[in-house]
Amino acid sequence: MKAAAFPRLLPRSLLGQMLLAVALALLVAQGISAALQFRAAEQRREMIAANQLAFQLVADPRFDFRPIGSRMGDDRRKWRRLRVERTPHNPLMPGEQRDARREELLRAILVEQGIEPAELVVTKRRAADDPYVMGRSATGQWREVPQWVEGDLLLAALRREGGTQFTVARVPLSTREPRQLGELIAQTALLYIILVGGLAVLLQRITRPLAALTKRVETFAETRAVDGQLDPSGPEDMRRLIVAHNAMEGRIAALLDEKDVMLGAIGHDLKTPLAALRVRIESVEDPAEREKMARTIEDITRSLDDILTLARVGRPSDPRERTDLGALLASVVEEYEDMGEPVTLEDGPRVAAPLRATWLRRALRNLIENALRYGEQARVSLERDGAEAVIRIEDNGPGIPPEEIGAMLEPFARGESSRNRVTGGAGLGLTLARAIAEQHGGRLVLANRTDADGRIAGLVAELRLPLA
Repeated sequence: MKAAAFPRLLPRSLLGQMLLAVALALLVAQGISAALQFRAAEQRREMIAANQLAFQLVADPRFDFRPIGSRMGDDRRKWRRLRVERTPHNPLMPGEQRDARREELLRAILVEQGIEPAELVVTKRRAADDPYVMGRSATGQWREVPQWVEGDLLLAALRREGGTQFTVARVPLSTREPRQLGELIAQTALLYIILVGGLAVLLQRITRPLAALTKRVETFAETRAVDGQLDPSGPEDMRRLIVAHNAMEGRIAALLDEKDVMLGAIGHDLKTPLAALRVRIESVEDPAEREKMARTIEDITRSLDDILTLARVGRPSDPRERTDLGALLASVVEEYEDMGEPVTLEDGPRVAAPLRATWLRRALRNLIENALRYGEQARVSLERDGAEAVIRIEDNGPGIPPEEIGAMLEPFARGESSRNRVTGGAGLGLTLARAIAEQHGGRLVLANRTDADGRIAGLVAELRLPLA
């Protein structure tokens, strides 16, 4: 699996991530608990075995012992009167290793009982390999061979100070009981049901209004309408957040309404005298002067139109309609071809997307005019890139210095420093195109095109629009 694919396996919602974090933390905690319980059980088993060995070595008992780890009523497999052995020889068999850890534990117990071993040997061996055990079985001293003979046993041999014989005791080692594992699994399942289930209910109480608030923010960002505000719900903190957001929406909507009123007034108060000036300059006798004044008025009118359009982009009134992008591009390019402009459209796939055709036409015209102004020609193409439609406009101009590409998308930024509209424009074309792309949930990307030698050969402007 690729490394980049791993994060996709994780839940993306807050509820899923919180539940996963708690489940993993609980799993780690239960794993540590299981390890500690296993260690405690092993220590308890070792201590019981050592005490039984010490008791046999000291008391030489002649009664039954249950195997280590068995419980009353659970196991009836008894020792069958396996007496302590006495032998002058060390019982360690060839190839066997002494168990130093168990020897130290048994020695400490014997010392506490007032016995200082001259020699002490502890080892583990299979009961079937022990001559003393199998000898008793072969002589028929047991009417029924116990099942522990098929397992392992601990053997301890003690020679006391001044003694010549070893006292040898044996204790069978029972297999680990699976009951502890089952109890731990049942405990973990119960904790998951109580803790994770309870947390899921609590988190849903938080995430449900949070998801509704997120959807409301997305809706308001697109429509700027205050209709459909949320009622406060959930915990107190979430309720306060919803109330604060509703108040913020109201203030933003009021500011936008004031802006629209102000822009309407500006458009009326400025365009009316400009139209009057356009009529009055007809009385100017000098044709050159009259044409110059007319161009100035036209520049002011176009700049005013661009400013008003940019301000209205954030609050579109017309809904989106699913439109064939290929047909829309062909109609825009055909306008320039009719005017004799060097604009070409490359063949591309049929792509449909929900958009506002009037606004998108304005963005395309701005990008094409920008390409014609600085690159003398424009090549338009359309392609599909995953879940996006990519409209690309290329030119053969000087491009934009890489450090200035970001600034060129800001209002009134131009690649030419003069105020002449023919050469530099008002500096709002790219800004409008970016705003229209963002209005559709897309983006405008500018990049320089390079030739085979790595030199800038033109500018590439991409309108990336979502298909859904």
